[in-house]
Amino acid sequence: MHVMKPQNDQDRKTDKLVITALMICLIVLGTIVFRIPVPMTKGYIHLGDAMIYLAVLMLGKKHGSAAACLGSALGDIVGGYAFWAPFTLVIKFAMAFAAGSIIEIHSSKHEPGTFRRTLLYITGMTAGGLIMCAGYLIVERFMYGSWAAALIGTPWNIGQFAAGIFIALAVYQALSKAHVI
Repeated sequence: MHVMKPQNDQDRKTDKLVITALMICLIVLGTIVFRIPVPMTKGYIHLGDAMIYLAVLMLGKKHGSAAACLGSALGDIVGGYAFWAPFTLVIKFAMAFAAGSIIEIHSSKHEPGTFRRTLLYITGMTAGGLIMCAGYLIVERFMYGSWAAALIGTPWNIGQFAAGIFIALAVYQALSKAHVI
């Protein structure tokens, strides 16, 4: 598949808007379609974080963060966890913005496709994932009334964002090699 390169600023803005909307949809789908229940937390793990990271890699921190917070909050609403949507909106924005900021600040120092660039992506996404874990830990502490109860979900959140990093990198590299992005 060959994607035409935008000819002017308006085309670039339109392309960015369309891809942001597409990523919102993919984040919703990754959140609600591919879920694995975690009985001890009454929640679930999902592939939405992989799509968030992919959005950040494709769109940068600004549009990637917008897709992350809107797609994740919509995923909560559509998926039956609407009471989490306001918290998710803030937490997933912070996650994507942190990842995107680290990647954007340092990416000009490394050639695309290099091992160092990949380590930079992993570092940025890990920082974002840790922010996500901290955000949910704080919210759950107040929801459940204790740190012990809140800590139960932390290993699951770590696993979710770690898997998301590797899935996003694999998809991003495949799209890059296919010259889609």
